[in-house]
Amino acid sequence: MTASSDGVLHTLFRSERGGHEQVVLCQDRASGLKAVIALHNTDLGPGLGGTRFFPYESEEAALEDALNLSRGMSYKNAMAGLDHGGGKAVIIGDPEQIKTEELLLAYGRFVASLGGRYVTACDVGTYVADMDVVARECRWTTGRSPENGGAGDSSVLTAFGVFQGMRASAQHLWGDPTLRGRRVGVAGVGKVGHHLVEHLLSDGAEVVVTDVREDSVRRVTDRHPAVTVAADTEALIRVPGLDIYAPCALGGALNDTSVPVLTAAVVCGAANNQLAHPGVEKDLADRGILYAPDYVVNAGGVIQVADELQGFDFDRCRRQAAKIFDTTLEIFTRAKEDGVPPAAAADRIAERRMAEARARR
Repeated sequence: MTASSDGVLHTLFRSERGGHEQVVLCQDRASGLKAVIALHNTDLGPGLGGTRFFPYESEEAALEDALNLSRGMSYKNAMAGLDHGGGKAVIIGDPEQIKTEELLLAYGRFVASLGGRYVTACDVGTYVADMDVVARECRWTTGRSPENGGAGDSSVLTAFGVFQGMRASAQHLWGDPTLRGRRVGVAGVGKVGHHLVEHLLSDGAEVVVTDVREDSVRRVTDRHPAVTVAADTEALIRVPGLDIYAPCALGGALNDTSVPVLTAAVVCGAANNQLAHPGVEKDLADRGILYAPDYVVNAGGVIQVADELQGFDFDRCRRQAAKIFDTTLEIFTRAKEDGVPPAAAADRIAERRMAEARARR
C-alpha cells in the first residue's frame, strides 16, 4: 500500500472524500481475524454502522471499502435525523469458510476497545446470530436477537424505507405515489431485496428479479410465480419498459458501463455506494434518470438499530422510517431549486446538519 495520489492513504488524509477521524486495523492470529474499523465523522455522536464480512481481493480493497462505507454512514445517519456519526467495519475473508465463534469474539474485543466511539451491527455477510456472539465481548453491539435484548433483523425496515423512497420517486416523476402497474427490476433478492419484492407486489407492481444465488431467486419465485427472472444484472438493466431499477446487492452498480444502457426512469435501491465514482450522478441526470440517493432511502435499517440502543419499539421505528418518503421528496425539490443532481442536494443537507452539530460543540 502506498500514499500515491490515488491510493488509500490519499483518500484517508487528503482527498475531499477523506477526513476520516480514525481507522483501526485489527488482527487476531489465533482466530484468523483481519478487520478494518473506520470512523469517518462523529460530530453528531458515536459512529454507527454495520460489519461487512466479505472475501475482498486484497487488504487494500477492504480498507478502501471501509473508508467509503463509513463516509456513507455519516451522511446516512445525518439524513435519517439520528444523533450518530459514520462508522463501518469490514472483516476480510469468506464468511462461509472462516467465520467462527472465536473470530467473532475477537472482533467484538476490538470494537469494545474503542470505548463506545463505534457501535456495530449487521451488514453483508453478518447476521443477527453473529451479533449475539459479538455482543458477548462488546456492549456497543446492535442488531441482536430479541432473545438477547435486540431488535432482530433490520432488513425488514431497510426494505420498507426503500419502498418509501420509490413511492416518493413515483410521486415526483409521475404525480402519484403508487407503484401499481410499474415495472420494477430488483437486482439482489437477499436479506433486503426479498422483503422489497413483497412491498412492490402488494402495491401492484410488476417485478423482475435477478441474483447470483439461485436459491435466493427460487425463494421469491416459489412464493410468487408471477415474478419474472432476468439472467443477470446486465440483462435486468436492459429490460424494455423498466420503470424503476433497484440495486440491492453490493455497491458500484451505477457506473460508466451500466448508466448508458439503463432503461429505467428511476434508480432507487438498497445497496450502499451505488455511484461508482463522482460524476455518475450527473450522467444519470443528463440521461433524465431520477436517482434517489442510496443512503437516504436505505436508512430504515440504521433507524432500527439506533432505536435498539434506547429500547426497541418497532412501531416507533416504522413511523420514523416512513418519513423517508418526505425526506426523499425534499431532496428532489432542493435539487430542482439548486439546479443540481439529487445526490448533490442530499449531500448538502447532510453536511449542513453535521456542520451545525460541530458548531455547537
